[in-house]
Amino acid sequence: MKLTEAGMPPAPRPRPVLRARLDAVAREAGVSLATVDRALNRRPGVSTRTLQRVQAAASLLAMRSDAATAAQPRERCWLLCFLLPTGAGPFVAQVREALQALAPWLAAQQTRVDVRTTDAAAPAAAAAAVRRLRGQYDAVVLMLADAPAVRDAVARMAGDGTCVITLASDIAAAARQHFVGIDHQAAGRTAAALLSRSLAGRAGQIGILLGSPALLGQAQRLAGFQERMAPEQDRLELLAPRVSGGRPELARALLAQLRAEQPALVGLYSIEAGDDGLHGALQGSGLAWVCHELTPHTRAALQDGTASAVIGQSAAQQTQLACRWALARLARQAPPADATPPRIEIYLKDNLP
Repeated sequence: MKLTEAGMPPAPRPRPVLRARLDAVAREAGVSLATVDRALNRRPGVSTRTLQRVQAAASLLAMRSDAATAAQPRERCWLLCFLLPTGAGPFVAQVREALQALAPWLAAQQTRVDVRTTDAAAPAAAAAAVRRLRGQYDAVVLMLADAPAVRDAVARMAGDGTCVITLASDIAAAARQHFVGIDHQAAGRTAAALLSRSLAGRAGQIGILLGSPALLGQAQRLAGFQERMAPEQDRLELLAPRVSGGRPELARALLAQLRAEQPALVGLYSIEAGDDGLHGALQGSGLAWVCHELTPHTRAALQDGTASAVIGQSAAQQTQLACRWALARLARQAPPADATPPRIEIYLKDNLP
């Protein structure tokens, strides 16, 4: 494979898997048949680590099956493009790593992947980047801000027959074929519940740091957070979100302003993925802090007690799902029956993998 630069409702349970398939998953994961059954059907009694092993084994076997049952060789390979945000954010870096790991499987599917980047939060630049891809690819996977210019560019690309899939953050465009990502509104509600519990009845003000309101996923997280916090408004006052634009240095400056201007500040919800610049600034502050994405910085923050909780998502799983959805669409096949929707992951100091 060549790499170049250039709220939803709760997830339904996965469809039952044949016993022979369960046996194969159990062998691949190194667990019992009963454990596989409990894991795939979301029954209690399965640890997070074991669940991840079972899901990984099921996905690997599904990919092998895809390769084994692929159609006859085509006259040309399929061309797939990932249009990702510029920069080295943790989620984007993990998507790139996942694509590298998928290279042998994609090659077996006669598929070439290009990775291109753009300023995802700038609508004009993002729309222009989409327009430049028209007619070049069979399928395009996008991580962009939701804006009228972007929606128009996506609609025109889809009108040409290109399969368009959104990754991690959706676009409100009927033309896109599928969205692969977590339920961001549920993630925001989860953040509110975790932050409230961390405060253990304390009253005060809650600060909110937002990367970009133009990113639909972040806007949905904010809406979910505000919805869940509404019943506690007599005890916890939500301050107006402050926008960092995804810049760590600005996030630190905004945090400093919050602490200086709001003496009743007791908690912080940072919606931008990673927010790696906040760990040092929050050490010893006594603030309850909930953030997104498990990175070396947020892991360290959990370990030393600076972060109360981290909400994560699997970039590898979402990247693989996006590829599988794209190939199924291009082959005019049914969607992958065993493709488990991405789940919200909750990390505390006590359950770090």
